[in-house]
Amino acid sequence: MNFNRRHLALIALAVPLFLSGCFWDTQAPLPDLPYTRIDGSQHRTSDLKGQVTLINFWATSCTTCVKEMPQLIATQHKFKAQGLQTLAVAMQYDPPAYVMQFAQRRQLPFQVVMDHTGDLAKAFGPVQLTPTTFVVNKKGEIVKRYIGEPDFAALHTLLGQLLAEPA
Repeated sequence: MNFNRRHLALIALAVPLFLSGCFWDTQAPLPDLPYTRIDGSQHRTSDLKGQVTLINFWATSCTTCVKEMPQLIATQHKFKAQGLQTLAVAMQYDPPAYVMQFAQRRQLPFQVVMDHTGDLAKAFGPVQLTPTTFVVNKKGEIVKRYIGEPDFAALHTLLGQLLAEPA
């Protein structure tokens, strides 16, 4: 086979994506890190233990992130009464003013987090592509990672199963 630079560049991009997708589909523990919501309140990821949580890394400049946001909102509304928590983690490079305007304009019904230092993105992989969404069970284990827009029907099935499990 004759590979040119373009082929090699595509392979170099594809291999880490393929390999990274395998790692988080096992039950890995949720990293324990501090985070700051856009309202300025301080929290820790360990506070989420005992709850099923979606952690969505996104950016206001990401067209797929913006496109999937109504479905994330609908997912939160659908499962909120069963205890679903959602954290929308804005990437380090996203201007805080843009994130705040986006959250206010769309009335996001979940926690919006600023990853000012990039530490959250680093601890979760590192997350380099947006959107990237993690599903965390009540035991505080990451059970699924989606790179790109999730299959929301499959995601809803998984969330229903996890929310029905005892804490």
